[in-house]
Amino acid sequence: MSNSQPSINKNLLILHFTVFIWGFTGILGALISINAVQMVWYRVMIAGITLFAYFLFTKTSLRISKKQFLQFFFTGGIVALHWILFFHAIKVSTVSVTLVCLSSFTLFTAILEPLIKKQRILIPDVLIGLVIILGIYLIFKFESQYTLGIIFGLTSALASSLFATINSTLVQKSDPKIIGFYEITGAFIWITGYRFLDHDLMNETFNLSLKDWIYLGVLGTICTALAYVAGVSVMRTLSAFRVALITNLEPVYGILLAFIFFGTKEAMSAGFYIGTALILGAVFLYPIYKKRKNLQ
Repeated sequence: MSNSQPSINKNLLILHFTVFIWGFTGILGALISINAVQMVWYRVMIAGITLFAYFLFTKTSLRISKKQFLQFFFTGGIVALHWILFFHAIKVSTVSVTLVCLSSFTLFTAILEPLIKKQRILIPDVLIGLVIILGIYLIFKFESQYTLGIIFGLTSALASSLFATINSTLVQKSDPKIIGFYEITGAFIWITGYRFLDHDLMNETFNLSLKDWIYLGVLGTICTALAYVAGVSVMRTLSAFRVALITNLEPVYGILLAFIFFGTKEAMSAGFYIGTALILGAVFLYPIYKKRKNLQ
């Protein structure tokens, strides 16, 4: 147990850094002028090219089995759905509202992880999820003008929880970088197919502003290729639920960054901050509770 502790601590540090980067993606989503589907299409294309270039440079083999390819490909579809819903939620509400809604990730993971891994559902995990629901209810109640954004944000959290739980199983048998590459490539194929059927792809001109290209470059390389692989890799030593708890810090980082970038536009009602305090209080106090009860 003690031999694995340095590895766990290292992965916790990596995860906190990754979550900070994820918090910054909300800022980029608000700054980039194109719609959510188009934005994610560019995002995964840039990320896929970045990872492929890395594999060429390091002469890493991309060979996987047919079963692995299908697993990664279909999980990539869930990843694409999560990102599209996430950015659309930002477009119809605010960065702060969307990021706080992602905290329901913990509740969904508390239910999905035991089901997928055929483990028993821990009552404390569900209770912490219910506290988060109460926080989200308060946000719904006091920020009703953002109802559509909240719904998209919650659905995005469900998709995020699903692919994170799946990846926590896949990463035990496969290289995180390989998983990241094929899932991102799968996301690109799924979105390309959707844009083709929607006839949107036919009108793609690649004629974006310089600012959009710069923001998309950062989003695709640092916030996707690097952060995605890092986020998957830590799951070798951290449970999906523990990852979910730390991921709930994303709203903290994101809301602080939103105030820095957008100022009063991100100001909310008192009810919003009470709901946010409930959610974040659960995030900070629950790991302490689990450690004392020897549940983690």
